[in-house]
Amino acid sequence: MGLTIVQVDAFTSTPYAGNPAAVCVLPAARDERWMQDVAREMNLSETAFLVAENTGYRLRWFTPAVEVALCGHATLASAHVLWEHGHLAAGAPARFHTKSGLLTAERRGDWIELDFPATVAAPAPPPAGLPEALGVIPRWTGRSKFDYLLEVDSEATVRSLEPDFSALRRVEARGVIVTSRAATPGYDFVSRFFAPRAGVNEDPVTGSAHCALAPFWSARLQRTEMTAYQASPRGGVVRVRLRAGVS
Repeated sequence: MGLTIVQVDAFTSTPYAGNPAAVCVLPAARDERWMQDVAREMNLSETAFLVAENTGYRLRWFTPAVEVALCGHATLASAHVLWEHGHLAAGAPARFHTKSGLLTAERRGDWIELDFPATVAAPAPPPAGLPEALGVIPRWTGRSKFDYLLEVDSEATVRSLEPDFSALRRVEARGVIVTSRAATPGYDFVSRFFAPRAGVNEDPVTGSAHCALAPFWSARLQRTEMTAYQASPRGGVVRVRLRAGVS
């Protein structure tokens, strides 16, 4: 029996930009090895697998190397596929049962809004070798549930980073978010995300990283709604809104 796998560019309205994800809606659950093999074959930063479950869908995400516990762009792509391919009615919310709990997606005009958990980064020293692998001295370093977060002095520094990925792969970190205030009009902050240990040297646009970036920049800018740009070569736009009670 053949299966359909759909590739979607998330966090962009421009073809060949944003973050491409593969989405596979399965008639029944498959084993982890099969899903990992498919993700390796797709060779995108994430492949999403969905199975109908409890008035929603069980959702799992795989890089070419490992399964991950939270992924924004492949969730966004999954919701798009469910609506566009008739698995869900156009106005119905998408509900996903995941390793990070229940996640939802709803249409908001031309945008899709994801309800994701905030993962606040607490101040922490960088692990051995991280600044050297990035080639930058951070002005602030912290760690969230999943990743290290480094603030640097400028958008120009973020954009010009050329990490040593061999060295970065030896650093004890799932992923590394590098961020600064934006200099480009229309954006509040910029970032890039590197995760060679998870099989992704640089992720084009990273929804899960913004779960840490939103509370970080909200505290500094004193705003709960912000527009961000992830300054990878493909690039992408993420609008974030922090709910009350998160700090």
